[in-house]
Amino acid sequence: MTLTVAVQMDPVERIRIAGDSTFALMLEAQARGHRLFTYTPDRLSMRDGKVTAVAKPTTVRDVEGDHVTLGPEERLDLGADANVVLLRQDPPFDMGYVTTTHLLERIHPKTLVVNDPAHVRNAPEKIFVTEFPDLMPPTLITRDKAEIEAFRAEFGDIVMKPLYGNGGAAVFKVGRIDPNFGSLYDLFAQMFREPWVVQRFLPKVTEGDKRIILIDGVCAGAINRVPAENDIRSNMVRGGAAKPTDLSAREMEICERIGPSLKARGLIFVGIDVIDGSLTEINVTSPTGIRAIKRLGGPDLAVGVWDAIEGKVG
Repeated sequence: MTLTVAVQMDPVERIRIAGDSTFALMLEAQARGHRLFTYTPDRLSMRDGKVTAVAKPTTVRDVEGDHVTLGPEERLDLGADANVVLLRQDPPFDMGYVTTTHLLERIHPKTLVVNDPAHVRNAPEKIFVTEFPDLMPPTLITRDKAEIEAFRAEFGDIVMKPLYGNGGAAVFKVGRIDPNFGSLYDLFAQMFREPWVVQRFLPKVTEGDKRIILIDGVCAGAINRVPAENDIRSNMVRGGAAKPTDLSAREMEICERIGPSLKARGLIFVGIDVIDGSLTEINVTSPTGIRAIKRLGGPDLAVGVWDAIEGKVG
C-alpha cells in the first residue's frame, strides 16, 4: 500500500527533530514507501466545497541540520489526491486552528484526517478531560475572581493556566495566601478572553508528570517528565527532563477508562498527562513524546500509529 500523505504543520525546515513527534511520523511514513507532502495552515483553502493546499513534496532524513528536502510547490486536492492528512501544527488552539478543522472536516473520512478534525475541535485538551472528573484533581474552569478565591480558600495552593495554552506557557502556582494573586488575576484578565483552568496543586509534580501515549485508545508507551529545579512545569520545552518509567495500576486504570472514548472519537494519536495518579490533560491537537520514548529504550510508537492509520485506510 502506497499512500499520499499530506502533513499540516509548522514550517518543517524549522523544527527541532530530536524531540519532534511529527518528524518521527514522517520518517516512518517514508520508510513504508508513502509519498509525503507538507504545508502550513495558511496555505489551506476551500473553493466551492473543494479543499486544497499548496504543498511541497517532502523527503526527510534523521540528520540534525540536514533533515529535509522540499520539492517545488504544487496545489494538492486533499479530498481527491491525498489518502491521509496529519493535522499536526502546534497550538495555540485559536480561531485559526478551529477554522482548519472545519475545512478538513469536509474531506474526512474519505481522506483520513488524523486526528479526526471535528473531535479535535470539540475535545480541546483541558475541556475534554473534564468528562472524567473522578480521575482528575479538583478543577475549576472560570474567569470569575470570587470563584477562584473560594477555590483557593478550600484547597490552598492552586495552579492557574490558560484554557487554550500549550507547552507549559503561563502556568502559575498560587499559594493560599499570596500577595501576587491580585496582579496575576489582572494579568490573566488582560491577556485571555476565555476562562482559565484552576486546579489543586499536586506537590508530587516534583517527582514527575507522566506523558502516556495511547494509539487508537490503547496505552502504547510512556515517559516521566521531571521538572527543572525551581519550576513546576515538566514540559521538555521548559527544561523538563525525560526519564523512563513504568505505569502503575492507577495509571493503567486511567488508560482503560478513557480509551474507548478516544477510539470512538477517531482520536488515533493521543498523549495524556498524569501527576501522582491524577489525570490533568488529554492532548489531542499535536501530542508529543514519540521520540523521547524511543530514545529511552521504549518502543517506536510511530510504527503503531502508522499500523493504525493503514488499518483504517485499508
